[in-house]
Amino acid sequence: MARRKRGLNIHGIVLLDKPAGISSNRALQKVRGIFQARKAGHTGSLDPFATGMLPVCLGEASKTAAYMLEAGKSYFAIARLGQATSTGDLEGEIIQTASLPDHDAAGIKRVLEQFCGEIEQVPPMYSALKHQGRPLYEYARAGVTIERPARTVQIFAIRLESWSPPDLAFSVHCTKGTYIRTLAEDIATALDSCAHLVELRRQAVEPFDDLPMVTLEQLEQAREQGDLTKYLLPVDAGLIGWPRIDLDSIQHGKFTHGNQFPVARDAAPAGKVRVYGPEGNVLGVAELSPAGELQPVRVFNL
Repeated sequence: MARRKRGLNIHGIVLLDKPAGISSNRALQKVRGIFQARKAGHTGSLDPFATGMLPVCLGEASKTAAYMLEAGKSYFAIARLGQATSTGDLEGEIIQTASLPDHDAAGIKRVLEQFCGEIEQVPPMYSALKHQGRPLYEYARAGVTIERPARTVQIFAIRLESWSPPDLAFSVHCTKGTYIRTLAEDIATALDSCAHLVELRRQAVEPFDDLPMVTLEQLEQAREQGDLTKYLLPVDAGLIGWPRIDLDSIQHGKFTHGNQFPVARDAAPAGKVRVYGPEGNVLGVAELSPAGELQPVRVFNL
């Protein structure tokens, strides 16, 4: 007999304000422990020194985590110019120094504007990207450099927040896979200098832009008060911008058993859709073909 996972059937999303000094996985496990949930996942790592929004998906909501990895994100960062480090942030050793840019705020803004739109980035060695099954940071720690191809990312908006030499503060809204450490280094290169991040905060992950975050301390306090559910968003909260399909009772049964079946061709645009039962309860995620065939992809066991 298979051993059952320990924990409670807790389902939903917690918008954690990750503290500095711990990994995203450690923060995830802390949230999971507070809720005593059986399953948990997150929607994209933050560096240990970084803070800010880390959506933690508990229970069946973990089946939506992979989709939210694709979401756009917003950051606030402070880059210290004139010094580059081995890691691109304040945790590394200084490996290069340079003079500070001879620019006023207006000049800095003009340089930042060059980074709007699609840009090419070479991922940093200190990252979780895999090479031959191992994360790049393991090679970096061993002193081995792996050649990394440039990747295209998109910067939707970038704004100068302050320029108080040597510190350049900026905010950025970008696509997934954008490395803010690398962006800071590339900005510094364009300013004929070098840089590393001394602060990084993820302010939002789509579609949770306008929702408040919760700290680990607030969650601990809510557990003591027996009021944790107030910080738990619905399982489908991360899919709210997707087209929706509502099924009747017969279709409901087919969907929960993983069967493909036709629906009205004008039910929703072809592509990924969120699916609901006749009582308005979320059932899962499906792929809708141009011909109107609905194929379950993730069925929630709620």
